[in-house]
Amino acid sequence: MPNLGPTELIIIGVILILLFGAKKLPDAARGLGRSLRIFKSETAKLRDDDETDTHTATVVQAQQPAPAPQPLPTAPTAQTAEEQARALEEQAAKLRAQAGAAKPQ
Repeated sequence: MPNLGPTELIIIGVILILLFGAKKLPDAARGLGRSLRIFKSETAKLRDDDETDTHTATVVQAQQPAPAPQPLPTAPTAQTAEEQARALEEQAAKLRAQAGAAKPQ
């Protein structure tokens, strides 16, 4: 790819001025500069977060002992619809009784 010299850059600049107008170019350049600044700051924050997370993860791993294995839960017994409804009614009655006892009179 050939290098762009000053003559080619001037020609490109003149074409841009003809296409977009002299008033729009400074605003476009300003907007592009702001966008690049925001993009740069966000990528820097992401890099910092990744470095912090990696450092924290290695420290946390070194400090925590391996968790003890949990026993497997037993399979729930199959209940019929009537048994489930009866159990729900009992729970509702208990909650009503607790709510009634908790009311100040």
